Amino acid sequence: MEVVGEALLSAAFGSLFDKLGSSDLIKFARQEDVHTELEKWEKELQSIRQEVNDAEEKQITQEAVKSWLFDLRVLAYDMDDILDEFAYELMRTKLMGAEADEASTSKKRKFIPTFSTSFSPTHVVRDVKLGSKIREITSRLQHISARKAGLGLEKAAGGATSAWQRPPPTTPIAYEPGVYGRDEDKKVLLDLLHKVEPNETNVGVISIVGMGWLGKTTLARLVYNDEMAKNFDLKAWVCVSDVFDVENITKAILNSVESSDASGSLDFQQVQKKLADALTGKKFLLILDDVWNEDSGNWNSLRAPFSVGAKGSKVMVTTRNKGVALMMGAEKNVYELKTLSEDACWSVFEKHAFEHRNIDEHPNLVSIGRKIVNKCGGLPLAATTLGGLLRSKRREDEWEKILSSKIWGWSGTEPEILPALRLSYHYLPSHLKRCFAYCAMFPKDYEFDSKNLVLLWMAEGLIQQPKGGRHTMEDLGDDYFCELLSRSFFQSSSNHESHFVMHDLIHDLAQGVAGEICFCLEDELECNRQSTISKETRHSSFVRRDGDVLKKFEAFQEDMKVKIMQMESNSLTTGSAS
Repeated sequence: MEVVGEALLSAAFGSLFDKLGSSDLIKFARQEDVHTELEKWEKELQSIRQEVNDAEEKQITQEAVKSWLFDLRVLAYDMDDILDEFAYELMRTKLMGAEADEASTSKKRKFIPTFSTSFSPTHVVRDVKLGSKIREITSRLQHISARKAGLGLEKAAGGATSAWQRPPPTTPIAYEPGVYGRDEDKKVLLDLLHKVEPNETNVGVISIVGMGWLGKTTLARLVYNDEMAKNFDLKAWVCVSDVFDVENITKAILNSVESSDASGSLDFQQVQKKLADALTGKKFLLILDDVWNEDSGNWNSLRAPFSVGAKGSKVMVTTRNKGVALMMGAEKNVYELKTLSEDACWSVFEKHAFEHRNIDEHPNLVSIGRKIVNKCGGLPLAATTLGGLLRSKRREDEWEKILSSKIWGWSGTEPEILPALRLSYHYLPSHLKRCFAYCAMFPKDYEFDSKNLVLLWMAEGLIQQPKGGRHTMEDLGDDYFCELLSRSFFQSSSNHESHFVMHDLIHDLAQGVAGEICFCLEDELECNRQSTISKETRHSSFVRRDGDVLKKFEAFQEDMKVKIMQMESNSLTTGSAS
């Protein structure tokens, strides 16, 4: 169980209060004689809500608080499901009532007695056991509320989080963060790019090695787009990630150098031959980004078509593992990327935190910001995300709260997630927390279109339309997306201008905060892991990447159906027992 996952509670509570406040639902609940139960829900949740923020920080050091938050999150989602079921019965009642009214004024009047004797609101509720489910939820909620008293939680000042205000219209295209402190790194790599060793084959290998948050991809992109890299006849960029699929990577390279879907329906042998034909006698530059593969057999199979390229061709690899670089033949050209200097790290932070402010007018914020940057340890991703977090915060106490947060001292089971990233998520507005956590549905390095993502958010009810608002849901969703983009939770894709991706660590964060709420079947199949759908899963996805995965999916489908049926059966049994 991921610690930061419990921060979704503040977002889930907002959804629950919206539903509990529905006038139609309240009226229907009175008819069903369960309105007193729903009133208890709202009262207990209002009390708990004021202490959730304190609990989210105290869970870092207190196991009892962590367990309490976990149980509360499970209950919140169960409550949400019950309210959705209740809303469905309300809608069905309205529709059936409308049909009865229409029938009473038509020649179908003779059918009404039969219909009327089989339908009543009380009968509907009894059939689906909503009443017993609601009372069972009330009992669980009261038990959790009673446990809260012994945890020593403090109420948040001012109560619930204030409503979100729609920012001025923004566009992802206008947002372009700066790169600092990498000029010397870039110069060294450009020199290596044009250097040909005496005993070098036609194709030389250069590697950029470093931790996952140092900016290896950013540096490789700077080199790839530099004027000095234009003397290559062909260039290609492929994001490899942790699944080294030789056939798919070869197809991606071919499609890149041919500037079209050149691989089509060709088999692997045909694709390799076509790629060799395209590279013959050409000086090419290939970037293989984020390589994890240590199997020399896979590498030998991939590089087979490269040997026909012209002298001076280069393959540049970014990896976290020096062993990968050595296996690929980059012994003399392994460039180990270091952390940024404190001044460069400050420049990154300043770019994001003071983007719309005159820094000279805020000396106290600068002083606090310097201390925050010192905790970033020279990691640009940490400075970027914290800068984005603090951009909208104007008061010194808000900056001091970030500086003194207990999250900096967390040393839990997920060391790959930086405290800076945890902080950036922790202080997101609740509506953005839910939208970001939903992105755990995507596999790593998945390229998505912002408009499609907004439509998915809308379909899941994650976009909250302000009452009396004049803006469309799509407009609000675009604002949500742009806000997350400006805080560096998303970044532009290297392959498609209009697409976006999440940095590996940001993706890890999304999976951490979502926990078992989101289930991505593709990731499980790719890694040949045993897949289990938890009873807490609310969203599941399957993203097809190749025929082999599709075959695994089809073979696995029946097992998933059985597990889902078992979960539904267990749920019905629990409902009957209550």
